[in-house]
Amino acid sequence: MLGLIIVAVYFLAVIAIGLVSRRKVRGADGFFVAGRKGSAPLITGSLLATIVGGSATVGMAGLGFTQGLTGVWWLLVGSVGLVVLGLFFAGKVRKFGLYTLPQLVGKQYDKRIALAASILVVVSWIGVIAGQIVASGTILSVLGMGSPVMWMVVFSAIFVTYTLLGGQYAVIRTDVLQVGVIFAGIFGGLALLLTRLGGWSGLQASLSPGQFAFPLSAQFGGYELVSLLLLVGLTYVVGPDMYSRLFSAKDIKTARVSVFWAALLIIPFAFGITLIGMGASALFPNISPEQAFPTVINEVLPSFLGYIVLAALLCAVMSSADTCLLTASTILTVDIVGHFKPSLSQEKILSLSRWGIVVLGLCSLLLALTLKGVISALLFAYTVYTCGLILPVIAGFYKSWLKVTPLGALVAIIGGGSAALISKLFDINYLDLGGLLIGGLLLFIVSLIDNKIRSKRLDRGRGI
Repeated sequence: MLGLIIVAVYFLAVIAIGLVSRRKVRGADGFFVAGRKGSAPLITGSLLATIVGGSATVGMAGLGFTQGLTGVWWLLVGSVGLVVLGLFFAGKVRKFGLYTLPQLVGKQYDKRIALAASILVVVSWIGVIAGQIVASGTILSVLGMGSPVMWMVVFSAIFVTYTLLGGQYAVIRTDVLQVGVIFAGIFGGLALLLTRLGGWSGLQASLSPGQFAFPLSAQFGGYELVSLLLLVGLTYVVGPDMYSRLFSAKDIKTARVSVFWAALLIIPFAFGITLIGMGASALFPNISPEQAFPTVINEVLPSFLGYIVLAALLCAVMSSADTCLLTASTILTVDIVGHFKPSLSQEKILSLSRWGIVVLGLCSLLLALTLKGVISALLFAYTVYTCGLILPVIAGFYKSWLKVTPLGALVAIIGGGSAALISKLFDINYLDLGGLLIGGLLLFIVSLIDNKIRSKRLDRGRGI
């Protein structure tokens, strides 16, 4: 009963923040990019809260449970990606002063490519949101009341309502608070878990040496690391949720500084969560991997503290879910609907975006009810997105030097994304990375052919 009360208080607090934020939102800028007034602490906290979501709590603890210390790579590749983003692209992104990643793609190429990018992002991000919903059901099942399906429905209703009310203004402000709760919950839980095991030496004595192998292990080799670096790490370099934060920063310097701080601060999160999964493996070897963190809450932590940690996990999942939902809804409205109806007023776009939040939230819930695991769901979505869109966007920043064309980008998005989708649907080994290679080859080969055709047409026009 105590757990239910704590969770209910948390949910009510979130809704209250949404209601207060609704009064402060002024127009599309306020709803989509928080008025572009985000300071470094706000943007850093929001980035962290977005990153440390269901995959980085329930999912990563599961990786620690099954493969040991190498499970940290799920977040460490994100740290690498953020460093690349900060060094090369964060300033460029903020300088555009847009709302969405597809708008940036439209500036790089043209409106056709922006539309293709929009569709790919919305479809992929429905899968990402669904992964967070699955995580919520796993976490809330700790309460011992109701089924995971029931809690998935309740969670979806709460975060959809909260996002609907306050938009980016509410999301960024609550993210900073939530990341503090997440940090306290994870490391408080880890400290108690290690105490029960007899400290670090007790954990080492309870598990095989292979569980502590790093950076590679028998279960996690070079191919797996390269796959994560490319398929997951690149989503931090070119990610619609990452870019929505950069668009919300008050200036270019703030965008860059926030990215570097986030890259540094996710490292302790990676090790803390993975070690909780390893500790759960030592104490409860017969549970399912993604039950590792919830089982620690139930069986290791004192009742009151356990429910506080439970609230921290909900914070993690909520912060990722609301960011992804708002990002997908903004792209659906601004870039897809706006493509076909460019004359829409800002007020109409804002109204349609709120309807988009409801529709996409429902679609994500329906997908979540069919999924089996958090990591598998997110990896599916990230693979399709990465293989289709990452290389065209990166190349677009250096378009004149690389001589890539809109047609090359369009074929790369369709070809790379389709190859990745086929690899996941039919479980074809190595085609996931192959999809990235296919997309890259199509981008440059089609661009080369397109440039030659254009050059010949220009020569004919000049009578050469």
